[in-house]
Amino acid sequence: MANKPKIILGIDPGTLVMGYGLILAEGKKVSLIEMDVLKLSRHKDHYERLQAIHSSIAGLIIKHKPDCFAIEAPFFGKNVQSMLKLGRAQGVAIATAMHAGLAVTEYSPKKVKQSVTGNGNADKEQVWLMLQRILKISDKPAYYDATDALAVAVCHFYQDSNPLAGLTKSKGWEQFLAQHPERIVR
Repeated sequence: MANKPKIILGIDPGTLVMGYGLILAEGKKVSLIEMDVLKLSRHKDHYERLQAIHSSIAGLIIKHKPDCFAIEAPFFGKNVQSMLKLGRAQGVAIATAMHAGLAVTEYSPKKVKQSVTGNGNADKEQVWLMLQRILKISDKPAYYDATDALAVAVCHFYQDSNPLAGLTKSKGWEQFLAQHPERIVR
């Protein structure tokens, strides 16, 4: 990550409660700007919820002027209708960020947990405890959706500031063997 300070907006998509977290990244240090949730359950109509997601994220972007947008990928559940609604909520959030000109990055829940705690199977309490240490915060939020969104933003900071992140990955054994024929034992 360059020396220029960056504001990262992290989103934990949801259809009833959507979490958001904003952090300021300066060099190798991060600090909390804001974290909270958008309560969507008061809207009975699903389309009203999507409008509320759009309006709220657009408002956060106008207010904080983030440099990048990170969102958690939905996990695969058994209820197809819930997955469809969650995908729509995520799509609206992504489209709102892209419309504002932000680069969008998506992370799996396992990747977020791995980046923040070192354990891809960590529970929400473990993630929160690590976020408290990293960001030096004490107030426990009412919803883990807010801390999940904050974790997405911190994950993006770690991925973005990783000097190895930009290196190209090997294309597999075929490429390796083509580049090193002397290593083939016949």
